[in-house]
Amino acid sequence: MMKKWFLIGLLLALSITPVLAQETAPSAPWWNDRVFYEIFVRSFYDSDADGIGDLQGVIQKLDYLNDGDPNTTTDLGVTGIWLMPITQSPSYHGYDVTDYQTVDEDYGTTEDFRELMAAAHERGIAVIVDFVANHTSDQISWFTASARGDEDYADWYIWSDTDPGYAGPWGQGVWHQRNGRYFYGVFWSGMPDLNYTNPEVTETMYDNARFWLEDMGADGFRMDALRYVVEEDRSMADTDSTLEWTANFNAYMDSINPNSLMVGEVWTDSDTVAQYLDAGSLDLAFEFDLATAMMSASSSGSSSIMQSRAANVNELYPNGQYAAFLTNHDQNRVMSELRSDVNKAKVAASLLLTNRGVPFIYYGEEIGMIGEKPDERIRTPMQWELEATTVGFTDARRPWEPMQSNFTTANVATQTDDADSLLSHYRNLIHLRNDHIALRQGDYIAVESGSRKLYAFIRQHADETLLVLINVDDEPITDYALTLAEGSFTLGTPAVIFGQGELTPLTLNMAGGFDAYQPFAEVAPYSTTVIRLASAGE
Repeated sequence: MMKKWFLIGLLLALSITPVLAQETAPSAPWWNDRVFYEIFVRSFYDSDADGIGDLQGVIQKLDYLNDGDPNTTTDLGVTGIWLMPITQSPSYHGYDVTDYQTVDEDYGTTEDFRELMAAAHERGIAVIVDFVANHTSDQISWFTASARGDEDYADWYIWSDTDPGYAGPWGQGVWHQRNGRYFYGVFWSGMPDLNYTNPEVTETMYDNARFWLEDMGADGFRMDALRYVVEEDRSMADTDSTLEWTANFNAYMDSINPNSLMVGEVWTDSDTVAQYLDAGSLDLAFEFDLATAMMSASSSGSSSIMQSRAANVNELYPNGQYAAFLTNHDQNRVMSELRSDVNKAKVAASLLLTNRGVPFIYYGEEIGMIGEKPDERIRTPMQWELEATTVGFTDARRPWEPMQSNFTTANVATQTDDADSLLSHYRNLIHLRNDHIALRQGDYIAVESGSRKLYAFIRQHADETLLVLINVDDEPITDYALTLAEGSFTLGTPAVIFGQGELTPLTLNMAGGFDAYQPFAEVAPYSTTVIRLASAGE
């Protein structure tokens, strides 16, 4: 990890044009200065009127994400993109790969991807791609050869002459019959697990990683289903062998590009996830427990679970090295979970974008798209315009999947000029984060608020100290008192930099903290307020 951090300043300019207002040289890896946006290419924008989104469509919509000019505020302001699988696959979702070095023809060509990389980097946007290491499609040539007994591929997968009979981590069947034998696939029969006790498999996956980092210019990978990569007998998740394999893979990525990012999907409890960071297996890991806490606080009107979870997470991970999110492509959408309450969705966005960690936003959350299982219905076309059939996603008669029913209000065209819209709230928060190093890299310090409805904390960096107040409830708060036992900053001239209100003067106590401070007589319902307490030069 330290090797990578040392090289950041030298290498950043070679791959990504920075657009952030950097107050000082970065003291953390480049990804801590990013807000990532998760894109399902099939559903983002269709450039060739076949009803399916494609890479050229992503290129055409880059200015919506970031126009490359840090002085404008009409773009969303994201500085990173995560592309869900774009390699050849027989499925609509792409998580069962048949060719790791070929772009799916529905999405375009390798040249289209290189064009996307160039256009993204021109705007200061880093691009990472989904990398599926745990399993392949059962239609890939490797597996078909292995299934027929080809000696060159015989042990590329895990086979048994008899059914071992045991179930998987969530009680599912994991042994599947083929040609009189049984193969292991933790998810289903169409996704057989690779056998990483065979070094040829690892060497091949190394070459596939090299292709995307070196030949295609990707900035890193989101590693799918990482906790299941290497089995140890009946132990199928989070094995020591998986931690070791992942650490070696990360080291190999660094050997190709020391500036590469490896973020892992390790869908389990925080204590287990943190082991992957402790072992140097990952640069970032998605924080599922924190996501649950943010959604719970937004839904319930109580910040208690958020306070306890944030404290726990920031003790577990070094220097904010985790990926924060609300929901993703495998979960019901934020707006569906919050019963289409825009104010609660704004609270969720505030919790995500003012806290520590590296934020990831699932496409369409910023306009309040809805979606509940099955998976196709949480991956529907992006709603660009108020148009009944295609929502501005395609010029075809109909998109690959019908749009959601709330398209009349949840679309970019309707919300973009509305200062009170969810889109504007996301846009303003992302630009705020881009402009303030304390929100990107700063420490997290809990502040006692005296109210379960008020979530209060400090983000502190050497260059500035910010106080964040989020009312997660639908009622104003008057009976509160902010208390920080001790502090380590010199008070400047406090000012509201996000939100509204006339500040009450603040006096620090003898320990540098504050006692029973009420910056405002009333904290408005569902409001987010950020107060600059100190900045460099004051």
